[in-house]
Formats: sequence, structure tokens, C-alpha cells
Amino acid sequence: MLIATTPEISGYRIVRHVGLVRGVTVRSRNVVAGLGAFLQTMRGGNITIYTRLAEEARQEAHDLLVENARLLGANAVVGMRYDANEINAGVTEVLAYGTGVVVEEI
Repeated sequence: MLIATTPEISGYRIVRHVGLVRGVTVRSRNVVAGLGAFLQTMRGGNITIYTRLAEEARQEAHDLLVENARLLGANAVVGMRYDANEINAGVTEVLAYGTGVVVEEI
């Protein structure tokens, strides 16, 4: 699956649009991770526990985007973006979205 944040993919032409494709996941912090992150903040620097949590949430949303695109018959996604919203304290939604397309190599 080709994925681009741009509206086109160099070397390919779009032959069909299948529409909006998306992947969404909702994640919460757990108590143990929260405690570990608190200890890391006391030292300063990168809060690796939260970095890992954020990366895992983005990867899951990305994987669900690819699955949704394939189900709709796309072989590529253009205009791909991520969005995140806090739903509740410690609960975050991560959305990956774009336009599913069928492309052919030029």
C-alpha cells in the first residue's frame, strides 16, 4: 500500500478515487505507565513511556487506515493525515485519514 501526505504520488497516476479512508483508535494511560512517566518527568527530558504510547497509537491507527483502504479496493492513500483529541482525562483518540485511490505506475 502506497501512502503519501501529498495529493499525488510521484511516478503514479490516480485512475480512481474510492473515497475517505480512516483508522481510529482510542487509548488510555494505565496507572503503572502514569507512575513511570511521573518519575521520568522529575528527571526531565523525553518521557519515553508516553512517546512509546503515542507511537503505538499512531501505528494502530495507520494499520486500521490501510485495512480500511484495502477493503474499499484502494492500493494507495493520498493526503494522509493524523489527528488526535483528548476524549477524557488520560483517554486519547488517534485518527489516521486520507483519500483512498487506485493508482497505476506511469
